[in-house]
Amino acid sequence: MKKKVLYIGLDVHKNTIDVAVTTDRANGKVRSYGKINSTLDSLNKLLSKLQKKDHQLRVVYEAGPCGYQIYRHLHSKNIDCAVVAPSMIPKRSGDRIKTDRRDAINLVRLFRAGELTSIYVPTVEDEAIRDLVRCRDDMRRFEHKARQRLLAFLLRHGYHYAGKKHWTKGFHNWLGTIKFSHPAQQIAFQEYIDTTNECSLRIKRITDLIRVHAEQWCRYPFVRAYQALRGVSFVVAVTVAAEIGDMNRFQNPKQLMAYLGLIPSEHSSGKSIRRGSITKTGNGHVRRVLVEAAWTYHMPARVSTVLQKRQQGLTKSICDISWKAQTRLCARYRRLIARGKSRQSVVTAVARELSAFIWAIDREVSGVAV
Repeated sequence: MKKKVLYIGLDVHKNTIDVAVTTDRANGKVRSYGKINSTLDSLNKLLSKLQKKDHQLRVVYEAGPCGYQIYRHLHSKNIDCAVVAPSMIPKRSGDRIKTDRRDAINLVRLFRAGELTSIYVPTVEDEAIRDLVRCRDDMRRFEHKARQRLLAFLLRHGYHYAGKKHWTKGFHNWLGTIKFSHPAQQIAFQEYIDTTNECSLRIKRITDLIRVHAEQWCRYPFVRAYQALRGVSFVVAVTVAAEIGDMNRFQNPKQLMAYLGLIPSEHSSGKSIRRGSITKTGNGHVRRVLVEAAWTYHMPARVSTVLQKRQQGLTKSICDISWKAQTRLCARYRRLIARGKSRQSVVTAVARELSAFIWAIDREVSGVAV
């Protein structure tokens, strides 16, 4: 006998969870089931009340700051659970009332209708590496802010570095020559310098720790293989692997490009076709590092000493993909620049195609036919 399906919508917050339920009947009423505490014990009590022998439970909730704890807990109990992106939930244009109760009801109604697409939930190990990579990104932002504050302090007091670039050895030597007449200003100046140095040391320390943990990670072969590509350093490779996870869920490179938000937006109607800037949907962390990597393709194609070192121990097929990427992307960069395109647009186009070569290398390592 086929089991009836009971749909459960959860609007999850830090302290509470609003619950809505409905059956799989087309005319089944969607009703609010109240509010519970956002603890796993409270969730277990709720499920035990709703669970019946002839019922199959299907749970849905929005991805948010509370993470994937509920998803993993339900899967450990063999309960079907879907996590959906808030940006992909359809909303009525005329709806001006938003409450947690209404959100839960709307969520379960759309889930029963098949209008929601679940997102990919990373494994515990993938999420752990991703957290460490994102921690490094946070430290980079702190370092950038600290450097800005130091430069603003110097400018406010009439000091301006005459060299070409800041944060070089010459710049640090110049900082050592600056003396302020008032001791309070000298203390403030030294504190700004110490803060920037501390941020730099933290970045180096976290990078070393990422390398240590990545070498014990199941996706380390992919991290090594991605580095065969020009511009894809260790940090870029581990960011791609940690943020995307299992790339086999993308059947072709276009799906990966769309996931990264690197495809052009489009607003077409009838015979009118208008394409705009990239969508910037999906994973912004990978999109950022790929754009940074794409800048290296403005130079002619060649296998540098650094790239040769990174390709040691990799198969010939992976190195061939790397060389094909170089020749194609370097030529594309020059061609688009010659057509008068802005450098940012050209680099974005190169980053889009670079993601396709990463997908091809991933397939090669996985042993999946392209």
